[in-house]
Amino acid sequence: MEYIKHLKKLGETLFELLSEALGLQPDHLNSIGCSKGCSIVAHYYPPCPQPELTLGVRKHADAGILTVLLQNDIGGLQVLHDDQWFDVHPIRGGLVINIGDLLQVLSNDKFKSVKHRAIASHVGPRISVPCFFSGHASLLDKPFGPIKNLLSEANPPRYKEFLLKEYLAKFFSSSLDDNKLPLDDYKQ
Repeated sequence: MEYIKHLKKLGETLFELLSEALGLQPDHLNSIGCSKGCSIVAHYYPPCPQPELTLGVRKHADAGILTVLLQNDIGGLQVLHDDQWFDVHPIRGGLVINIGDLLQVLSNDKFKSVKHRAIASHVGPRISVPCFFSGHASLLDKPFGPIKNLLSEANPPRYKEFLLKEYLAKFFSSSLDDNKLPLDDYKQ
């Protein structure tokens, strides 16, 4: 419970910094509910005798707004950059912060969600504990799209507005193997 309390405070601080990075008031992302609705899951990857034959988790981007990842010292997380996979080496006591699809939409592509995967390893076990900030439940039935203060004639919206519950249903019903990402349906 203590860890969750600290995660929530970290989330609020990260959203203040991200708001400022967008040129907004520090409380902007928190005031629209971004730091609410966090959920924590735990992943356990046992040692795999033939890691070349499997993956831990296939390529995907997180559906939510922001992910804070705690992992043990067993590597396996990789990010995709310029069509090449790069290892994210664990740092003792460090956390990995991933931008999710919804922050990409809110920021009108100023922030990009990160495509990543977890690969199997013959060493282990690998343990990862992501905390997903997906916004307050009250956002589910409201129009969701780029923050209006970020839009201008020079920076038009790159996404049409959508209902968050429809996007999440699409995301969770799609296969991680799909080449088309659920976010693609909302691009202008």
